[in-house]
Amino acid sequence: MRRMISVVAVLLSAGWSAVAAAQSGVEKLYVLNCGEGTAGDISRWSPGVNEGQSMAFVDNCYLIKHAQGWFLWDTGIPDAVAAMPDGLPAADPKAVHWYRPKTLAAQLDQIGVKPSDIKAMAVSHTHPDHIGNVEMFPTAMLYVQKAEYEWPGANNQPRFKPEHPVTLLEGDRDLFGDGSLVILSTPGHTPGHQSLLVKLPKTGGVVLSGDAVHFKSNWDNRRVPALNFSKEASVFSMEKIDAILQRDHAQLWINHDKAQRDGLKLAPEFYE
Repeated sequence: MRRMISVVAVLLSAGWSAVAAAQSGVEKLYVLNCGEGTAGDISRWSPGVNEGQSMAFVDNCYLIKHAQGWFLWDTGIPDAVAAMPDGLPAADPKAVHWYRPKTLAAQLDQIGVKPSDIKAMAVSHTHPDHIGNVEMFPTAMLYVQKAEYEWPGANNQPRFKPEHPVTLLEGDRDLFGDGSLVILSTPGHTPGHQSLLVKLPKTGGVVLSGDAVHFKSNWDNRRVPALNFSKEASVFSMEKIDAILQRDHAQLWINHDKAQRDGLKLAPEFYE
């Protein structure tokens, strides 16, 4: 009898382990086109270098299918910009003149995902090219660093609607407890900037940079934009990301780097 109970216990344990395994892990990662534009003077992001040179920029969002549900990382330029023939000019001619060739809503629809299907989301930081469509998902839990959430916006206004559900973070967070989706605290560009480590079963590890770095030459040379909140924190965060890349043999996907994105698969194609 004891032996039978022991066998049953082992089988039950194995069954629960199988269920847990079936409910863990990232299944798909989609790269979404969340904006395209031209920077007037890229020395804005690389002080003392590239003076007067313009550069094409892109803006990515990432839709992730986890076994426990859909998760969205960054929301890009507002979808309303797609209806503007001349795009969204920058107030500073050195900054980026943005266009929206495809709406976020249309790309989700093409995949077969409704905004209400997305139960959780996070933004790398609160600059307009990353939070433009947050309120397309009014009931999705928003994960953001406390330092970023409390950072006053224009005219000391809050950066998000107070009624939007939010989880305030103070450091790294393993979102689903299985190591497959980990928010990384990477301050410097803004007070509460964060990046995302995604572990895919076939592709392997990918770190989504947010704006911890803007293009590859800045990463290679550890250059910090003059407008960053903290140069010291920016360099520290780049070193933190580099250590994770080495540890996990992961790739770095730089959010605004057009040359890199030109080599990536865009939705409705996906990475596994």
